[in-house]
Amino acid sequence: MSAIPEIDLADPAVLSDPFTVYGRAREQSPVARLLKPGLGAMWALTRYEDAKAMLTDVRFEMNANSYVRPDVPELQQQENIQQMDGPKHARLRRLLSTPFTARRAAEFRPALQRTVESLLDGLAGHADGEPVDLLGQFSRPFAVHVACELVGIVPEDYDTWRTHAAAVAVGHGPEFMQAVPGIARAATEAVARSRRERALGLLAELLGTDAEDQDQLTDTELITVVWHLVLAGQGPAYLIANSVEVLLQHPVQLAELRADESLMPGAVEELTRMHGPQVLTLPRYAREDVEIAGMTIPRGDRICAVLASANRDPRVFEDPDRLDFRRVPGRPAHLGYVHGSHFCLGAALARVQTGVALSMLLRRFPKLALAGGDVLRIPNSEFWRPTALLVTL
Repeated sequence: MSAIPEIDLADPAVLSDPFTVYGRAREQSPVARLLKPGLGAMWALTRYEDAKAMLTDVRFEMNANSYVRPDVPELQQQENIQQMDGPKHARLRRLLSTPFTARRAAEFRPALQRTVESLLDGLAGHADGEPVDLLGQFSRPFAVHVACELVGIVPEDYDTWRTHAAAVAVGHGPEFMQAVPGIARAATEAVARSRRERALGLLAELLGTDAEDQDQLTDTELITVVWHLVLAGQGPAYLIANSVEVLLQHPVQLAELRADESLMPGAVEELTRMHGPQVLTLPRYAREDVEIAGMTIPRGDRICAVLASANRDPRVFEDPDRLDFRRVPGRPAHLGYVHGSHFCLGAALARVQTGVALSMLLRRFPKLALAGGDVLRIPNSEFWRPTALLVTL
């Protein structure tokens, strides 16, 4: 094996163009060493097959340390499904799985279309050439609205969750620090309200789950489920924004998609593969010394998969940097929703959400264009998220 590249996660080049940085590392070595100030070093797998193998290897575990934020102790107190493994994770995932099937996602489509239509009506007033922030005024409100409706948050609380979601996406600063305890309070109130009023949505379903065998979620579990699902549900906001940016930069593929909407499912998969909002997976911990990608990961060391690199691995994807909506879906499957037991619970819904949002947006505004200037990104090495997406309608 050639020398293992070391990558400083605070390097501006990593934050501004992770695809190039990790792409070079991938061609140099299947393993890289990531350095993050305050958290030390972490192993990273840069190639598809190795990343996929690690994500299903039980010798690598998720635990409460997989998302370490010493500056925010509240996060350590709120263990969520992403940070669990083994029987505990399997139980919680089983209880949550029914509302997130592909069938349920398809049934949710009319509700998604109504929400998009309402938001597009609000954007129509800006169709005079003045720039509008598509992230702040369309994709983020859409994603948070859908997540809140799915979970069973009452409409009068949507704005609160939208504010929290925007602050958490940044990942630092005073607004972020205030949002974390605010989320815990809002989730606690949502659970209490649902118990009191037996409202609709996932919360109502979970409150009655498996009552006969007494395998019900505790209030603490319900609270963490609420805050995790609502905040994780903002992922499509950034996938939609990233997708619009990419489409407007690729006029040939955009014209192709406008002319044939049957390409939309393939477009969503391809845009997720190439420009999904997650760059790195949450770290796993080696339960023992494990050999992978030609080297030994010592017991207790952290390791992650570099999705931004694995999803563009030329060993697996032909001409991987080409945007091609006609790739055969699932052959091979990208890792944009991760893989294995931690495969994204909301993947089916995210796919439908993104397709509905893009289809209706492109149909409603045929002159949609970027407003000019570089798209600024949230300085977070784990995600590929814009701070805003200015467009003209």
